[in-house]
Amino acid sequence: MDFTDLVKKRYSVRKYDSRPVPISLIENCMEAARLAPSACNSQPWSFIIANTPEKVSALAKAAFSGIYSMNSFAAKAPVLIVVVAQHSRYSAALGGFFRGVQFSLMDVAIACEHICLQATELGLGTCMLGWLDEKNLKKELLLPSSAKIDIVISMGYPENNDVVRSKTRKTLDDIRRFL
Repeated sequence: MDFTDLVKKRYSVRKYDSRPVPISLIENCMEAARLAPSACNSQPWSFIIANTPEKVSALAKAAFSGIYSMNSFAAKAPVLIVVVAQHSRYSAALGGFFRGVQFSLMDVAIACEHICLQATELGLGTCMLGWLDEKNLKKELLLPSSAKIDIVISMGYPENNDVVRSKTRKTLDDIRRFL
């Protein structure tokens, strides 16, 4: 599949079937994340993977309860990947300070998209979830309060009756300008 076809095929999956995802496929996705570019090669990420029903349920309950329950569908995903942002290298952090940009957040987002695109190529579905109870999730994972969790990715095989919504996007004329 060429890259444009892959991008067109990828969508946010919110209904998963119950099949477990083989570790080898999860590892393929992690390898794609590992190879993602980052500012000053800082690689400011780590990934905590839950791939058993008990662990997924515990993480989903911690992250997606109460006011965060719009993402409670994640409890039915066979895999949850908690993305923990690390500190950038000094040079990236310094450049970000002067520019007023959080390069580590961009870097983590690129790695997450690599995961999602690799998963799509492998026949898996994903959804990036940023609306989450970070404090409660850190408590469940025994992470220090200084840890930063911006995204959890749900992953699994899309349910057969999952409706793929048509993509409504701005036109190229609306988003680009040649000089």
